[in-house]
Amino acid sequence: MNFKLILRVLGLLAFVEAFFLLCCTAMAFCYAEDDTMAFVVSLGIAIGTGLLFTLAGKGAEKNMSRKDGYIVVSVSWILFAIIGMFPYLLSHYTSGVTDAFFESMSGFTSTGSSIMDNIDSCPHALLFWRSLTQWVGGLGIILFTIALIPSIGMGDVSLFAAQSMGPLPGKLQPRIANTAQWIFTVYLVLTIGCAVSLYFCGMNVFDAVNHAFTSIGTGGFSTHQDSIQFFNSARIEYVLIAFMFFAGVNYNLIYFFALRGKFKRLFKDTEFKWYAILFIISTAICALSLHFDNGLDWEPSLRFSAFQTISLSTSTGYCSHDYMLWAPKLQPILLLLMVIGGCAGSSAGGFKVVRIAMLCKMTRNETKKMLHPNAVIPLRINGQVVATPAKMILITFTFLYLLTFFVGWLALMFFGIEFSEAATCSLSALSNIGPGIGAYGPAFSWSIMSPGAKWVCAALMFIGRLEIMCVFVLFTRSFWKRH
Repeated sequence: MNFKLILRVLGLLAFVEAFFLLCCTAMAFCYAEDDTMAFVVSLGIAIGTGLLFTLAGKGAEKNMSRKDGYIVVSVSWILFAIIGMFPYLLSHYTSGVTDAFFESMSGFTSTGSSIMDNIDSCPHALLFWRSLTQWVGGLGIILFTIALIPSIGMGDVSLFAAQSMGPLPGKLQPRIANTAQWIFTVYLVLTIGCAVSLYFCGMNVFDAVNHAFTSIGTGGFSTHQDSIQFFNSARIEYVLIAFMFFAGVNYNLIYFFALRGKFKRLFKDTEFKWYAILFIISTAICALSLHFDNGLDWEPSLRFSAFQTISLSTSTGYCSHDYMLWAPKLQPILLLLMVIGGCAGSSAGGFKVVRIAMLCKMTRNETKKMLHPNAVIPLRINGQVVATPAKMILITFTFLYLLTFFVGWLALMFFGIEFSEAATCSLSALSNIGPGIGAYGPAFSWSIMSPGAKWVCAALMFIGRLEIMCVFVLFTRSFWKRH
């Protein structure tokens, strides 16, 4: 493996994070609050790390293998989380390294689980840093870097392949850098549109920008402890419903729909149709229950249902109404949405809708073959036959997903979390959702967790954000063999 090149790329990534820290440092000076020195020191740490890695990688050959790409992608997320924890740690708004790292990892993986109980008292720059980490992490650290620095010229293909989200990744342009730039363009346009819409609906500029970052990044960090309930505005909730929905759609589709005018492509896409149908059906069921079981009027019933179902299915995790107060029969539906997640190729977490569609079609095909053993029934997605290797990867991913979930569940129970709460916390962290149930529901922070449980959840967030297999491949013997 080309370790010098790996260090050089990690050094470049550290400089990218230093740029974002510089923006927050400037904001800290403008507001003149008590987190200024914390950001100055954190900026120095990021620059120093970048210089150290860059010097260590001096003279590296620009020939990155697939193995090098997997190492860079995996280590970069840990590196960003470590550097990103210093503003929390040095400003003393978290109680120690464990809490600071948890908050940083939750931000960069766009999970949204928080250990902070005093968000409204936090300085502006620190709140902006929380939101910015989710915006960067929502698109992906590597993809963000390739888009901003197209001349990186160091294994773009390997990095993009390791970073790609979903079982059927695709390119918009022949060159990886152009693809990254177009995806970033879609991401930026959605963010600006969301911020402007929220501002005209009554948010101030600071809140609008922060919530646009965490909505499009599907992270769910808010500038207020009460999340979206703080604003008590139906207009804001409707705007967020719309933008969360599009944040959960494959950005390739949005590119062809909005920038190329290929409207039919969106509505013919298998994954989008499944995604939209799941949203409509789950919203209708929840609205009926809220109206008849909780006695709410039709409008708030539909609004609360649409908001929470899209918030959970896209792994954003915002809360406009405490779903723990809903009828118990709705909990399985909400848990199912948390598992499924959004579309591949979006910033949403979860198992991904396209994988569910593929598994359902594979089950249907195998059932047919039981009646017609000699029949050849191909698996098709969007009219294209899915090759056997892709189906094997799907089965492997499903096994690893379930295995990781159960191991995380057992580990959290070992650290003292109750049976059902441990299950939903493991699921929430692995699917990068944020809220769980019970003491870890939408109305509470995760600060009551033991330090060991927080490290387990941070690891699950990391594994889930990198789609599991990118991490597990590092622990195989064949990965480290010379040939």
